[in-house]
Amino acid sequence: MGTGDVGLPSFRWLLDESGCEVVAAITQPDKPVGRHQELQAPAIKTLALERGVPVLQPLKMRAPEAVSAVQALEAELIVVMAYGQILPKAVLDAASVACLNLHASLLPRWRGAAPIQASILAGDSETGITVMYMDVGLDTGDILLMDKLKIRRRETGGVLHDRLAELAPRSLAAAVSQLRNGHAPRVPQGEPANYAAKLSRESGIIDFAAGHCAVDRLIRAMNPWPAAMTFLPTPTGTKRLKVFSCIQCRKTKGAAGEVLQSSPKGLFIGTGDGAVLITDLQLEGKRRLRAAEFLNGYAIAPGTKLLTSL
Repeated sequence: MGTGDVGLPSFRWLLDESGCEVVAAITQPDKPVGRHQELQAPAIKTLALERGVPVLQPLKMRAPEAVSAVQALEAELIVVMAYGQILPKAVLDAASVACLNLHASLLPRWRGAAPIQASILAGDSETGITVMYMDVGLDTGDILLMDKLKIRRRETGGVLHDRLAELAPRSLAAAVSQLRNGHAPRVPQGEPANYAAKLSRESGIIDFAAGHCAVDRLIRAMNPWPAAMTFLPTPTGTKRLKVFSCIQCRKTKGAAGEVLQSSPKGLFIGTGDGAVLITDLQLEGKRRLRAAEFLNGYAIAPGTKLLTSL
């Protein structure tokens, strides 16, 4: 059961190396995307159909017909990663051996929908994959095992997502092996627990007054989606300005949100306690550019104040 791309390597492992018979893939319904709102299937569905695996796409997993469909599979093991819906107890109980969740955090550090970005925002030094027995709570089940992963100094949300996706099959393989030999532990989660809420476009709004460290973490965490953003006053109105990378400048100081300097290196923006040098950005309606190329075609004068809303 999965929808996000982060689950693809684990699904491939189940198909190719686990020795399991995969009786179904369950994923979210196709969604309209892009300017023309064309329906796009989740990557899990695409791979399943390529391999001849039946696909279920219930609109609501709590619906009686959805629960019945899962029960009819008579599965021994359900593996969940980034599915996107809360599962009712009847679904959790449908697996005769276990219903496992692969969670991209060292629980209970970050429960919820966006643990990868939360770990970068918080400045954590490590994260990992937790294999957890699912219960009716939100990421509150007992832990089977955890695999740790160091967070690199300049890591973005997208890069960390991909590294965790590649780690997950190893974690799943170890968990399945322990279930097979009858030695899979159940360790209750400790405290304290933190909640990483689902991201929205507004999650990326930059508050330059938060300081250069916090701004840098936000920009890295939100890259590539939803992307950190600020708002640039222009002669034709305020426009969104997405920011994909920056460099902290502790010795350069300026008022929060003020453009201090525009140079071939990029845009120096004050953060109160220092500054950041924006090096990769995208103006609303334009393509993403390195700062030097962007500033060749679009001048931003020192003293310009970047805003937190339109």
